[in-house]
Amino acid sequence: MDDNKFLPKLSQNLLEILNDNEYYDITIEVGNDPYIKIFHAHMVILHYRSTYLRRVLTTNKKNNDENLVHIKLPNILPEIFEIVLRYIYGGKISLNEYDASDIIKILVTGDELGLQELITYIQSFLVKTKANWMAQNFNLIYQTSFKNDSFLELQKFCTNLITKKPDNIFNSLNFSSIPEKLLVSLIQSDNLQMSEIQVWEYVLKWGLTQNPELPSDITNFSKEDFKTLKNNIRQCIPFIKFHNLTSKEFSDKVLPYRKVLPKELLYEDLLKYFLNLDNQPIKDSKPCTTTKEINIDSEIITIQHSELISKWIDKLEITDEIKNAYKFKLLLRGSRDGFTPEKFHEICDNQSHTITIIKVKDSNEILGGYNPIAWELDESNESEGVTYSTKDSFIFSFKNNDNIENNILSRVKNESCAILYYYNFGPSFGINDLFIAEMIGKSSNTAYEKRIRGTSDNFFVEEYEVFQAIR
Repeated sequence: MDDNKFLPKLSQNLLEILNDNEYYDITIEVGNDPYIKIFHAHMVILHYRSTYLRRVLTTNKKNNDENLVHIKLPNILPEIFEIVLRYIYGGKISLNEYDASDIIKILVTGDELGLQELITYIQSFLVKTKANWMAQNFNLIYQTSFKNDSFLELQKFCTNLITKKPDNIFNSLNFSSIPEKLLVSLIQSDNLQMSEIQVWEYVLKWGLTQNPELPSDITNFSKEDFKTLKNNIRQCIPFIKFHNLTSKEFSDKVLPYRKVLPKELLYEDLLKYFLNLDNQPIKDSKPCTTTKEINIDSEIITIQHSELISKWIDKLEITDEIKNAYKFKLLLRGSRDGFTPEKFHEICDNQSHTITIIKVKDSNEILGGYNPIAWELDESNESEGVTYSTKDSFIFSFKNNDNIENNILSRVKNESCAILYYYNFGPSFGINDLFIAEMIGKSSNTAYEKRIRGTSDNFFVEEYEVFQAIR
């Protein structure tokens, strides 16, 4: 006998309970004025089906023992909540009945209500059946999936699309609304199958649409208009290889926008280059190929150290060939900028893919850590600090600066405590796995695989640097 044959009847009965207005003991006010709807429900079912509603109901029960419980969910659309409420009672949902945009809303609502089973199911459904739609609406998916770490499967989808099919994002319906950091990541991709002039035109298109009031004709641009466009695309320009253009492409497509090129690009040198007929541009080249040359402006580590750290970022072995040559952009140096936590947060907050390098005083010991996510403040926990989750961070040590083989690599094992943001600390990994405050640091072993020092005693910082790894 198939025991599961009874489940449809059970589901039906529970939905009948939902529709019965006689025995409810809770009212739920959903939406914002003027789109508000009141739902009747039952505390015992909501308590066991939703972790979020369980917390809300526990609080209300303590405060309103004799009254009908009434809760408000202003951030949820009534029509979406009705779909999710029927899932809570009946234990089933037919996603084929809804548009993809509504499915995203159902997913977000499920996350707010703590319905992990529904979250997992919807992500799998979207990846399997709505991949083309998600590619065309990439910005919505990207923004939704990276709001928190509940949507790991969608995050994986976004990462794979950026890595393997970046062209799809350029051609998506919402290309003009993608975040600047994402655009920079795209134009650095090794898999970008378009010419350099196409990259430049897409960057211009994105930059112009950030300020719709800019004139459509470049000849009507004012000095302020050029300044606005320059600010919009300044993070992208360093990754465009103008020398790969033909002279005609440079003349027709770049020359009119010469006022947006920063001084460090040496516009005059570019002009001389294209006026020299002996210079032959590279044909059909990929716009963002990497080199195997790594340069680093460091007082602590060498190029050999940075090459090994690059391999660790890509999860390669020490004997493997480097696949991505990262540029180590110096953000902060203690002896130059100061050692205070305030200075670290002033310079490094909101920066992602950062590498911290620490020189231990009175020794040759070097400590460090890699944080792939941004250092961000949660204002609600400013006084206590807050931990952030990532599976790709790691900490490391070198016994001396002459021998890179004498190292310890320790990857995160407790992902939920990978990164600590605390305003009174500088860069902090795990719970005391590695952190510095002013010129004192500590390294123990809690959230990462292994201890990177032989002792958990405090140490003094002689120098420290923070770099951003840029592909």
